[in-house]
Amino acid sequence: MTAELTMLSCAVVLAFVQMLVALLLTMLEVGLPALAGNRDGVKATGMAGRAKRAHANMLENLVLFAVLVLIVQIAGLNNANTALGAQIFVLARLVHGVIYVVGVPWLRTVAWAVSVAGLVMIALPIVTA
Repeated sequence: MTAELTMLSCAVVLAFVQMLVALLLTMLEVGLPALAGNRDGVKATGMAGRAKRAHANMLENLVLFAVLVLIVQIAGLNNANTALGAQIFVLARLVHGVIYVVGVPWLRTVAWAVSVAGLVMIALPIVTA
């Protein structure tokens, strides 16, 4: 398996872990009965809310990452730079998730920007082909 596909697998695992963290923090905040119900009026705040937003942001970016990785794989455009871009994306998304839940706004933005740089590194061979 290529480095890009390995990183895609890691990104999926990261998204799953973020979902679990958001779920657990929300359960601690509002209780299991509220989560087991219809969730009408249930709003996660604080760390739980940030974890939920971090997970949603990861899902938004995971779609872009997956499409780019699959295109470079299918087109045979993967190279050392696309592999590095994939690694940068996953590491930056991990850092972004932690920073988001902890609540450090500007540092969170920097981590997001680094993940976008990883996406650009993967996309370059596609746009120049």
